[in-house]
Amino acid sequence: MKKLNTYTLSEQLELLGSGQISSRELVSDYLDHIDRVDGEIGAWITVDRQGALRQALRIDERRQKGEALGALAGIPGGLKDNLCTVDLPTTCASKMLIQYTSPFDATVVDKLRDAGAVILGKLNMDEFAMGSSTENSYVKPVRNPVDPGRVPGGSSGGSAAAVASGQAAFTLGSDTGGSIRQPAAFCGVVGLKPTYGAVSRYGLVAFASSLDQIGPLTRDVTDLAYVMNAIVGHDHRDSTSAPVDWPDFRDSLRADEKGMKGMKIALPKEYFGPGLHPEVKASVLEAARRFELLGADVDEVSVTTMEYALPAYYLISSAEASSNLARFDGVQYGFRADEFEDLRDLYVKSRSQGFGKEVKRRILLGTYALSSGYYDAYYKKAQQVRGLIRKEFSDIFRDYDLILSPVAPTTAWKLGEKSKDPLEMYMEDVYTVPINIAGVPAISLPCGRDASGLPIGFQLIGKAFDEKTLIKAAYTYEQSVGGWRYDG
Repeated sequence: MKKLNTYTLSEQLELLGSGQISSRELVSDYLDHIDRVDGEIGAWITVDRQGALRQALRIDERRQKGEALGALAGIPGGLKDNLCTVDLPTTCASKMLIQYTSPFDATVVDKLRDAGAVILGKLNMDEFAMGSSTENSYVKPVRNPVDPGRVPGGSSGGSAAAVASGQAAFTLGSDTGGSIRQPAAFCGVVGLKPTYGAVSRYGLVAFASSLDQIGPLTRDVTDLAYVMNAIVGHDHRDSTSAPVDWPDFRDSLRADEKGMKGMKIALPKEYFGPGLHPEVKASVLEAARRFELLGADVDEVSVTTMEYALPAYYLISSAEASSNLARFDGVQYGFRADEFEDLRDLYVKSRSQGFGKEVKRRILLGTYALSSGYYDAYYKKAQQVRGLIRKEFSDIFRDYDLILSPVAPTTAWKLGEKSKDPLEMYMEDVYTVPINIAGVPAISLPCGRDASGLPIGFQLIGKAFDEKTLIKAAYTYEQSVGGWRYDG
């Protein structure tokens, strides 16, 4: 039998169910692999070896007794380190929370435990999820498993790198402006940003509350459907959680004789203009042609609000970050400066020493946009643009089932290459932030490699709460091209 971590999640479930392997064997294989490879990659902040083995042993004992088990029983996964856990630190890769442990679990963690998943540990990220490269981690940078000299994307870079390098069968990340989809594209895995409100945000340390959404990263679309089944659903503890009757996403994984016939896909011409690398453009357009061969109608459309999405996103997200991060003041919990003269000095020194450069930059931008005299000129205008973007997406979806576009203008860049130019880094989010602003779902899929062998991804964007169609289309495409597999 080949290495256990080279099987997909769905294949591992079959092996576990048939008794060919035990969960303890599977988890041990992953933990040993983490020991071998993560020193170079840096995907993990905390690995819970003993806790994971105990979880696996309990699953094995229950399976031997013939007890009913959850849909992910015995499968090893990882959590981005901004998801609260009672048994492991939740650091957000920040000095501010480096020793913090939450008194409660996030709802998605509860759901994974109920499904029987084994939590291997917490994954590295850009500090407080602010970044596009996972170089902003206080702990250490993450390296791309395809080329360790390059970034894995961000802010869920650890989550994508862990799946791409065979260190977890699945992971969870968070996506505020592309932070699941872009690292998925850079590392050559599958990543989904669900509809806003589809997955509970309770227990997610907030960056921008009206944009954040938790989602899975997996090796293929089949695995993604299994994880989505486990984490989706209404939660009364999250006031933004939507009371929707969700289907079994595995029903979308069936071959259809009609292929994609009757499906209409929009191709926004503004997403293929200046700034898009020629190799990325060619691979994404080839994916569009593949959908045409499968029977879909692919038409070019115009998205006139695209040029306003990026500035609107950074104003809205930074304003919300300024508000959300105000709680980290050195008083109640988190980092506190050792020396201070009075309460104001405590605030200033604790926040100055506890936050990294990128977090400070966004807090300053957000505070400025919300300040008296500038609120109407910046924040209010950004919210008006948000309304226009939502309307334009809604108008497109009246005529089309899906939108197809690039995920990022380029493939993964070299470590340190863009760190000195924040604006250049921000431009990498140009194709992903409109989806968060509109609140609709989008999935990133591998569609090729550039001349250096670096993965290229494209994204399918769907109607709100129509993840079923999104997963069906992604699965049909993946089956037509043969998919991607980790071979150790």
